[in-house]
Amino acid sequence: MKHWAVLLLALTLAACASVPEAQHPEGLFNDRLFRVPSERINAEDVFALSDAMKHYLRTEIASQLRTKGRQQALMDALYSKSQLRLDYDSAMTRNASQAFDARSGNCLSLVIMTAAFAKALDLSVQYQNVFVEETWSRNGDIYFSIGHVNLTLGKRQTEIGFGRNESELMTIDFLPPRDIRGLRSWVIGEHTIVAMYMNNRAVEAFTQGQLDDAYWWAREAIGQDPRFLSSYNTLGVIYQRHGDLEQARQVLTYVLEREPENARAMSNLASVLKDQGRVAESNMLTRKLQQIEPYPPFSFFEGGLKAMQDGDFKAARDLFAKEVARAAYYHEFHFWLALAYVRLGEFEQARKHLTIAMENSTTRKDHDLYAAKLDRIRSSYLH
Repeated sequence: MKHWAVLLLALTLAACASVPEAQHPEGLFNDRLFRVPSERINAEDVFALSDAMKHYLRTEIASQLRTKGRQQALMDALYSKSQLRLDYDSAMTRNASQAFDARSGNCLSLVIMTAAFAKALDLSVQYQNVFVEETWSRNGDIYFSIGHVNLTLGKRQTEIGFGRNESELMTIDFLPPRDIRGLRSWVIGEHTIVAMYMNNRAVEAFTQGQLDDAYWWAREAIGQDPRFLSSYNTLGVIYQRHGDLEQARQVLTYVLEREPENARAMSNLASVLKDQGRVAESNMLTRKLQQIEPYPPFSFFEGGLKAMQDGDFKAARDLFAKEVARAAYYHEFHFWLALAYVRLGEFEQARKHLTIAMENSTTRKDHDLYAAKLDRIRSSYLH
């Protein structure tokens, strides 16, 4: 995520970088600057089974557990629309019980819920960070880099050690199979999954203006996995928005000492240095960033928005099309491209891209918004 030149955050699942053992990060925290959190922040809650989840295992799929086996019964329950009826929804990151109650969540939420069920069934669980082409989302002036995880279920814990048959492993992924086929992945620990969850919660609190909660979520994320550098980037952005510029500088410098070409931390640090009046240092980082990333995420999009404001709809169309070319399934790019086509009188293209926007929306709110606009455009222009 990022405010291009101000905020850049990593949501959902960013890469868990392999870095040298870092010094203990306690010196990067300043608890006295923030009020106590408004809700409980505890790692024990992430995978905890609610009474409703326990009841589901005992009654709803008990017969399937006996006839199909534990792995297959759980997989069928997850994927069958006649059972759990799960929906993908990126509006918020939920823990296991929240995802079960809502019957929806982003990929991390659904992985956590699945793992909670699997552990209750005594199945072994392995988590994978899936290397996907970097995708982006935004909320106002905050931009989000989004990653992906899945999990593999093995045999019962009590059976481990008596031989391992790869055919007994089942990978569960909440992306369509065509989207994950051939993608590289690497194994990560459960502590990293918990850190990702808490980092997501920090980012979500941040976007809602709840800086005190955001701080404590980010702090706990770092405590769960000090090597998950995205949490430090989030913490740095929280300090900056809170007005604690020197703390922000220290945290973001800490990241760049370990990953000298981390573009997200570099962009955020350049912004912090500018706010501190250290303009020469900020400009130096900005120049380096331009070499690493000459066309940052959303740069064509921002240009397209300006062109729309200026009434240059052909330029806007071309710029939005460039973003679509490097992020084929991001709904907002298609939506704005559709609006540009409407302004140009190219209504069939507008219909096409509005439909794509609706089909690839990641929240029910966005889906309903695009569907309404598609109906309105159809009735106004496309008959």
